[in-house]
Amino acid sequence: MSVSSPAPASSASAADTAAPTQAALLDFVRRAAADAELIAALPLAPEGRTWVRLEGPGGSEAWLIGWPPGTGTGWHDHADSVGAFVTAAGELKENALAARLPTDGWKTLELSEGVDRERRLPTGKGRAFGQHHVHEVLNESADRHAVSVHAYYPPLPQIRRYSRTGPTLRLEQVERPQDWQ
Repeated sequence: MSVSSPAPASSASAADTAAPTQAALLDFVRRAAADAELIAALPLAPEGRTWVRLEGPGGSEAWLIGWPPGTGTGWHDHADSVGAFVTAAGELKENALAARLPTDGWKTLELSEGVDRERRLPTGKGRAFGQHHVHEVLNESADRHAVSVHAYYPPLPQIRRYSRTGPTLRLEQVERPQDWQ
């Protein structure tokens, strides 16, 4: 993975000082994804994802992410943060679980039937999500990069990473901000 230099911070307005809601985060990522100049400024690598940190509303954490063909996040959640993301270029696929998982005290869970959700998110489409939302995001294109904008509040305290085999979900790792910044 490569890390790019942060985008210039914008000045905060009075409306940006309150804790942002899921709707406010979704509005922010939609506006950022529609900024053609911002999207074009993201350097795209042929293999690993690239990202630039953005200043989100109300102290949220925001990222502009480039996805080479065939890349993805793997299964993960964002702990106690709510969030939103929008595809700015290309198409992403989100696989998600429509189930609330216990937050602590487990390593392996057997998922019930019917908990899987799949969303196709072409350019301009996105979604907001609540705390402990377990998902994976993929660029399934064989030949085209995708670009997306993400925002989280509060700033990510941790990310839990999972492996999945059929109905079995296994907690593999807990990452803290110093692991990805």
